[in-house]
Amino acid sequence: MSESEYSALQDRAASGEADAVGELIELAAEREDFEVLRRLAANGSRDAMDQLVELAAEKGDVEELRRLAASGSRDAADVLTELES
Repeated sequence: MSESEYSALQDRAASGEADAVGELIELAAEREDFEVLRRLAANGSRDAMDQLVELAAEKGDVEELRRLAASGSRDAADVLTELES
């Protein structure tokens, strides 16, 4: 997918198109695009939050996991507990 197609997908997702949101989450996770996933999660996407936690765990990004846990993600808190034990 070209950058212009990716940008168009972001626009469609921003307008609330559910299929576009799902596709964008998938692509953002593949691209390790934390910024897009954060934005979608902040807008209420549970799937984006799940992908953020999964990606941060895979990367061993303790700082991101702490940020997510502080914002209320129980999954991130659980992963942190596992990593810190």
